[in-house]
Amino acid sequence: MTTDLTEITVIGGDDTGLIARVTTLLFERGINIEDLDQAVRDGLFRMTMSVDTADMVCTDATLRRDLHELGDDLGVDVQVRFPSDRDTQQVAVLVTKESHCLEALFEAWTNDDLGADISVVVGNHDDLRPLAEQYGVPFHDIGDEKGRPDEDELLDLLAEHDTDLIVLARYMRILSPNVVFRYEDRIINVHPSLLPAFPGAKAYRQALEEGVRIAGVTAHYVTTDLDQGPIITQRAFDVPDDVVEQSSTGDQNSSSSDDAPVEALRNRGQPLEADALLEAVKLHLNNDVSVHRGRTTLRDDAEDYQLGLTREATEANPDRPLDGIGGAMADAESVEESVDD
Repeated sequence: MTTDLTEITVIGGDDTGLIARVTTLLFERGINIEDLDQAVRDGLFRMTMSVDTADMVCTDATLRRDLHELGDDLGVDVQVRFPSDRDTQQVAVLVTKESHCLEALFEAWTNDDLGADISVVVGNHDDLRPLAEQYGVPFHDIGDEKGRPDEDELLDLLAEHDTDLIVLARYMRILSPNVVFRYEDRIINVHPSLLPAFPGAKAYRQALEEGVRIAGVTAHYVTTDLDQGPIITQRAFDVPDDVVEQSSTGDQNSSSSDDAPVEALRNRGQPLEADALLEAVKLHLNNDVSVHRGRTTLRDDAEDYQLGLTREATEANPDRPLDGIGGAMADAESVEESVDD
């Protein structure tokens, strides 16, 4: 998404003529549609547009009013974000009980290394309220006694704080299409595996059960398909021999015997979860990453980010042999070419 385009999002029940009514309104006001995407999930219609309002024949306030009135008439929710609305970006962080990712975000924010404000922390449990209060950030617990979140309250909080980006800092709940559609390509999650491997719950345990020697973490945009959104950053780490041995020799009928290797793997992964998530958030806030057809790309003049392995790890990988380059194979091909000549 380029910063000089206005973003319009339409959410509501699927009905005939929605797209035509909205696009006609824009055409009549001299607005050019640069990109349009629409989808329907569980009966919920979502349309997102990037439009050029530079030459429109009305004011920002008039367009916003007209779109809201049209939305009321159609029975849908219309959101408009002009470029000027994104001068100071607001981040909402969703959490459950794990603190490491939230702590990393707070540290970057207080060190002026985030490029945006963390305006609110929302949890489905109350455990991380003291951490948010320590940094002077409002905390709201929207979960019931079983941690089931009230998404209507969540949407009200996101609107109240003019949220530009939602960060799932180990938020252990699946967001419904009602939330995801409203913040398309503006929700970032971190998952404890090298996606697309081991999606869903208990990813570290899945990795151990499959006997992987390299595990990792992934920061990605959230879509309505669980852990299948566009990948932004990844980090990898070795699974130590002793962890593999513990996992393979444990009593398969005892969940407690399996906890130690999983905990050991989690302890290795959590710092990288925080690192990958923070890097992805910075990429988004700096407008250095874009999404097209389910994949992310970096802007040509993007800063030097670590999207995957460290430079040292990359340099440690062998760079030969390659098919037909160097060694006996190349010599054989040279002989073959000379014979052909």
